[in-house]
Amino acid sequence: MMGTVNISEKTQALIGKEEKYGAHNYHPLPVMLNKGEGVYVWDVDGKRYYDFLSGYSSLNQGHRHPKVMEAFFAQANELTLTSRAFHSEPMSEFAEYITKLFKYDKVLPMNTGAEAVETALKLARRWGYNKKGIAEDKAKIIVCDGNFHGRTINIISFSNDPESNKDFGPYTPGYEIIPYNDIEALGEALQDKNVAGFLVEPIQGEAGVVVPEDGYLAKAAAMCKEANVLFIADEIQSGLARTGKMLACDHEFVHPDILILGKALSAGVMPVSAVLADDEVMLTIQAGEHGSTYGGNPLGCKVAIAALKVLVEEDLAENAANLGVYFRMRMRAINIPLVKEVRGKGLLNAIVIEHSNKDAASEICMQMMEKGLLAKPTHGDKIRFAPPLVITEQQIDECIDIITETLRAYSS
Repeated sequence: MMGTVNISEKTQALIGKEEKYGAHNYHPLPVMLNKGEGVYVWDVDGKRYYDFLSGYSSLNQGHRHPKVMEAFFAQANELTLTSRAFHSEPMSEFAEYITKLFKYDKVLPMNTGAEAVETALKLARRWGYNKKGIAEDKAKIIVCDGNFHGRTINIISFSNDPESNKDFGPYTPGYEIIPYNDIEALGEALQDKNVAGFLVEPIQGEAGVVVPEDGYLAKAAAMCKEANVLFIADEIQSGLARTGKMLACDHEFVHPDILILGKALSAGVMPVSAVLADDEVMLTIQAGEHGSTYGGNPLGCKVAIAALKVLVEEDLAENAANLGVYFRMRMRAINIPLVKEVRGKGLLNAIVIEHSNKDAASEICMQMMEKGLLAKPTHGDKIRFAPPLVITEQQIDECIDIITETLRAYSS
């Protein structure tokens, strides 16, 4: 067991100010950051850390990637916002680029991941009524146990995590929760003719990087197609090269009916999200029926194009695939009883901690922070490891040394 970490007076003062004036809806590690570049961040005392959370996979391209920042500043000096009441050149360029890249007819840009999920759900319901012929107000969306799709009232209505939904009711109806990675349960739920869509994370990130068995996504997509139900993939955290393919669905050659993207779509520079679908689905929503003042803003569009080009041109999916295999191989070789499981795909990985102390994962993260690596526990006993995809093998080795030293010391 280890003792407490050292926190400077400057950091304590700044944390105290934030706690006094800010809402207490997060419980951050006691580090106060003020600079980031590539795979590193620095605190107010000048100490450097490896970022192994990447803004929950928002920083796949690394902090302040030069090409993304160049696009950001160039566009910021020209035009930042028009609202969608007017056309903008960057929006037209973004729409063409992203739809061709992911092979869809249309894109509907939003800002946050939760907004994109809400957009996808509205599309699925509208399609269910206008195309499938579901009776008014009877549409149902199937979701999975352990899901995390955001924190709006509607989205937490189909969460079974007490931290997300306790005392926020009444909840929105129209959802059925089935076990994740359970094809039989999905098949049974699809028998309901009022089902419009199946919303699923190809890998459940917030649940602790839960990877379904091989073939699950392909079978689920095929079953949805047979049942005339939309397969909706939330790739906000698992997408954009994170798992070793541009999309996690690509591992099983699945092309979702509705694709939801966010986080790394702007390389961590500003909120940009997107929903992609073909005309049959997307054009069920017409002018005035959905939108966002900032959705598709010129600055966000230019940043998103640059962010996507970095992923493609620098082969970051391949780097994630190769280093992900290497990371899991080395982590499994540690062979410490404290580590019950190592799991993941690409550079979206997690370890499951088995210890009598329920705060073990949190304490381990604190000690890794002391040694210069930032990661966060999730669901109590799991620690997620998701560095920027620009990381090198040498840097991975340095980080594994930090993780290993911390785990061994904690075990002793």
